[in-house]
Formats: sequence, structure tokens, C-alpha cells
Amino acid sequence: MTSHPPITAFTAIRLDHWKNFPNVDVALGPRAFLVGPNASGKSNFLDAFRFLHDLVTEGGGLDHAARIRGRTRSIRTLTDPTDAPIHLGVSMKNDEETVWSYDLDFYGDQEGRTVVRQERVRQGDLTILERPNAQDRDDPELLTQTALEQVSANRPFRVIAEFFASIRYLHVVPHLIRAAELAADRTNGDLGTEILKELARLPGPTRSARLKRIRTILRAAVPQLRDLEYWRDNMGRPHLRARFGDRGTDESWQIEDRFSDGTLRLFGLIWAALDGDGPLLLEEPELSLNPSIVRLIPAMLFSAQRDARRQIILSTHSAELLMDQGIGLDEVILFQVRDGATIVRPASDFPDVLALLDAGMPLGEIVLPMVSPATSPQLVAAS
Repeated sequence: MTSHPPITAFTAIRLDHWKNFPNVDVALGPRAFLVGPNASGKSNFLDAFRFLHDLVTEGGGLDHAARIRGRTRSIRTLTDPTDAPIHLGVSMKNDEETVWSYDLDFYGDQEGRTVVRQERVRQGDLTILERPNAQDRDDPELLTQTALEQVSANRPFRVIAEFFASIRYLHVVPHLIRAAELAADRTNGDLGTEILKELARLPGPTRSARLKRIRTILRAAVPQLRDLEYWRDNMGRPHLRARFGDRGTDESWQIEDRFSDGTLRLFGLIWAALDGDGPLLLEEPELSLNPSIVRLIPAMLFSAQRDARRQIILSTHSAELLMDQGIGLDEVILFQVRDGATIVRPASDFPDVLALLDAGMPLGEIVLPMVSPATSPQLVAAS
């Protein structure tokens, strides 16, 4: 068992030669809203966190994480030299504000293997791990694995491995929740297909409390929702069922296959925000939702976030989602494409944004034009 308090959140991420990003160094808070045009790299940015998760999961590791992404030739920025090592680094903290950092440089060798160029772990100002070390120089084959993925090597910083393992990515696809049994052979829980099974696995009191909390949050967007509960049919299959409106008869119950896409998507988002305490990565949560409902997403996630205390990093194209006045400029991270590469900076770096906010212009209407191909150079002039 680890002797360190659990890590609770990322505080920064650093990328070099990672997909769209020649260089990224950006701070992260409890929430981050990734805003950029299509193909700007928002999914690739989220994938850096998924890569860290893949390093430490059962059956994972450096070779697995690189292989499922097409190895280093597919991970490295296309415009960069083929011998440039890929760098992925993060800073993290726990509830005591103790700062940890993990940095990994890796490359592909001539035999097609993924190899560690450098691996470093720091706790505050103290270096816990520095590779290559004497053992690596004595046996270079050790560099085909990170120390992080090795139980025998990661004990002094296992708290980092545990934190990376807690990362969850979710891109809710409503029709796959409805047809989870059909989807099980070709997808994974990242698309929401496991939600009903996860619901079934919970102890009864925990499940009831969770559904009660979801119903309370969900009613902000679906006020006609009367009841929400777990139910098994005659075949023993798990279902989510609800009653809408004022009718109270048994015939008024509907199971998830009759829910609207929007209701299922919202349920999936809130479920994910409450289910666990590690960072939650969300991709375009506004899809299939009415604009008036999209405006409620930040507040709904924040309500769930207060219960679960988990960090949320989400990508969006929606000006409506950014209408929430509780969103801070340092929470909005802009993805701007320049000469085929993507520059990543917080909205707070741009003085014009604050000036336009002070003038009463909505945040979404300010930042979306900034990341569009037709961006005005006067608007985005950096400080």
C-alpha cells in the first residue's frame, strides 16, 4: 500500500513532438474547457492523458500504449525530425498541495520497439527517479519499459501509477447504451456501453443514492422527470427506467431504449462525473442536446463534481456551453492552428478577451472566432 496521500488532480501538462503539438506547456485547474476547430488536436490532447492511463493498466505498458496508436511514427508530430524524442510530462497535486511531476521521453528504435530515452519522477524539489540509471546502462533492455509500469520499481511513487489508472475517458453514444449487448464485442466503456453493467454491480443502497443524486441534477434540464430507478426485466437484464410527467401508473415507466438521445447523454455525463474520483475526460458533451440544455452542462457537471471531487477536462465546439458565467478565463484553453501545428494557450493570455468580457460580450462568442480559420489577427494579438 502506498505511503503517500492520493493524488487528486493534474496541475499542468507538457508535450513536445506529440501529434499536432510541437510544444505545449499549459496549466490545468479543477475544470478545463478545450476550445478549437475540427482537426485542431483536442482529441489528441485528451489522448495524452489516455496514454498515461494505458501505461499503468493491466495488460498495458509503454509498448502497448505506443502500439495501439500506430507506434511512434504515428504519435510524433509530422513536421518534426524522425529522431526527435516524444516528450510527455505532467505535474500533479494531492489535497495537501504536495506537487508531483512525471516526465517521459521516448522514441522508436530501428527494430520498431518503443524505448525510454528519459524518465523522471519528482516530489517537490526531490528527485525520486532518474533514468537511464546504472541498471539501465548495465541492461539496456530495461528501457523498453517505464519504471512506472513495473510494480517492482514503482513503489516509491506508486501513487502516480494509481492516479493514472483512475483516469477515465467518456464519449457518450446513446444508441450504444441502448444496444449495449450488441456493442459489447466492438466497443468499450469509453462510449458508455458499460453504464448499465456498472449500475448493476453497485450495492443496492449505493445505487439508489447515486440515482437519486442524478435525478436531482438531471431535473434542471429535464424538469418533467418524476422518478429514476434501476430495474431488471423478466430475463434478468439490467435497465434504467424513468417516469416523466405527473402520471403515476405502472404503464408510465419507460426504460432506456425509449429515452431521448439528449436524456441518455446527460445521464451518462452525470453518471461519469459521480462514478470515481480520478480525472474525467469528456469529448463534445453538447452533441444531440438542445442549445438551452447545453448551457446547463457546466453547472450540472460542477454540481456532480462537488460530490465526487474529480477533475473534469472536456472538449467543445459550443458557444452555448461557454455561456455559464462561472467559467473562468484560465479554465478555457484555446487551440489555434498555425502553419499545420497547434498552439495551446489559456484564454487569459489574450488581453482582448478580458476587454470584450468587460464590454458585455459572451465568452463563447469571443473565443470561438479566435480559433476559427478566419481569425482576426487584431483580436488574437497576444500580450
